[in-house]
Amino acid sequence: MSTDLLPSCRFGAGPLSIEDVVALAGRRARTELDDTPAFRARIQRGADFLDRLLAEDGVVYGVTTGYGDSCTVVIPPDLVAELPHHLYAYHGCGLGRFLDAQETRAVLAARLASLSQGMSGTSVALLEGLASLLHHDVLPRIPAEGSVGASGDLTPLSYVAAVLCGEREVLYQGEVQLAAEVLPRIGLAPLRLRPKEGLALMNGTAVMTGLACLAWSRADYLCRLATRLTAFNVLASDGNAHHFDQSLFAAKPHPGQARIAARLRTDLHSEQPPRNAQRLQDRYSLRCAPHVIGVLEDTLPFLRQLIETELNSANDNPLIDPDGERVLHGGHFYGGHIALAMDTLKNVVANVADLLDRQLALLVDARYSHGLPANLSAATGPRAAINHGLKALQISVSAWTAEALKGTMPASVFSRSTECHNQDKVSMGTIAARDCLRVIELTEQVVAAMLLAARQALSLRQRMDGPLPLHDALAAMHADLAQRIVLVEEDRALDGDLRQLLQDIRGKRWEIYRDA
Repeated sequence: MSTDLLPSCRFGAGPLSIEDVVALAGRRARTELDDTPAFRARIQRGADFLDRLLAEDGVVYGVTTGYGDSCTVVIPPDLVAELPHHLYAYHGCGLGRFLDAQETRAVLAARLASLSQGMSGTSVALLEGLASLLHHDVLPRIPAEGSVGASGDLTPLSYVAAVLCGEREVLYQGEVQLAAEVLPRIGLAPLRLRPKEGLALMNGTAVMTGLACLAWSRADYLCRLATRLTAFNVLASDGNAHHFDQSLFAAKPHPGQARIAARLRTDLHSEQPPRNAQRLQDRYSLRCAPHVIGVLEDTLPFLRQLIETELNSANDNPLIDPDGERVLHGGHFYGGHIALAMDTLKNVVANVADLLDRQLALLVDARYSHGLPANLSAATGPRAAINHGLKALQISVSAWTAEALKGTMPASVFSRSTECHNQDKVSMGTIAARDCLRVIELTEQVVAAMLLAARQALSLRQRMDGPLPLHDALAAMHADLAQRIVLVEEDRALDGDLRQLLQDIRGKRWEIYRDA
């Protein structure tokens, strides 16, 4: 599909949402830079003011001084133009995996959003360069590790600055190539960074914020899937749907928790009398599911506010006020809000993984599943003795859950003093964001396994008890799963099914609970 046919995301025309960044990251939107005279004039005023200040021998951190602890070093006027290139050069020390294509696009979008606030003293050409990388999908190869989250994401963002200057490597058209060779092919001349533009590109929170947008979106979908899976599991285990009664949840009115309970009531037709609930009170992993998933549901709006405020902020240092003609030295590169958001999100998501792990443990255990065969094996007759159903899958789910729970250690409390004690209190926001994405990845693996188990368990319950009173949406989703996943009657490897389900989860195959 040509990018010209995609909806546009216009930078500089107003605030961006998490959904905007996610759409750009998934190549479902095209990048545009606001072309109104007012926007262009605001950007130019900042650059012009900085030029006048330098001509008048003004002192600006990182422009006429060294960086960080070296802020007391005066840069000779004839070397000022070289300083931005030294910044990205000596920060070229990142290691670890490279950010994937979606993550890199999210980072580019977050940096462009910040610079489009017009408080960074950059040229319009710099913004156009970033927009061009996004538009043509020229993706700097950004190592994931090396940022402490203040002074911003210096090391990973140095790879963005270097690429705009025609250096280092990019991913373009599926191949790793030299930036110097690719930029001419998209009509982009390598930039010679103006004073302050190295800091403007690098001294901000774009990596952690871009990753946070992706993490939030994936967590929101996991919240919906976990609710739907709980409905499947209540039915499969012949549980008591009246644990989600409206009057009950009105007595403890956390809005997200109540919303989860309402979704379960709809899925389970629980306004009707119970069919044949085996227990007056189900075990906690079923009965208290709204209380667990509801914490995630209630946390998401708060975290959205933190992430989107950061996304739509000027977060480098110093800031250049183009209207008041002031240089504002501060610390907006500090990523504490994103660090909190990511440490919080990984905690509540991992708790959902733990909930689903406990639900599966009940389903595969014949002592607690109210008549379902052991390990949810569909084998019958003499061959049942040699078939083991989902026994190993439950072990894997337990392993993924344990690793997710282990990953909830908060990164933000591990501040380090760096750079000769200039950066003596740092956010660790980027580490928190990477940790959060890993917890989400593990939880998605748990959810993939639970989708497979739901297909199996509901089919077995229907085999035993006849048709179940499935809500239309529940029935449609189970039918979709049943069509694509063969019932496990004879033992087989399940990794192919799981990998396909992971693609479905990350591609948001199922439209679920579009009630809010």
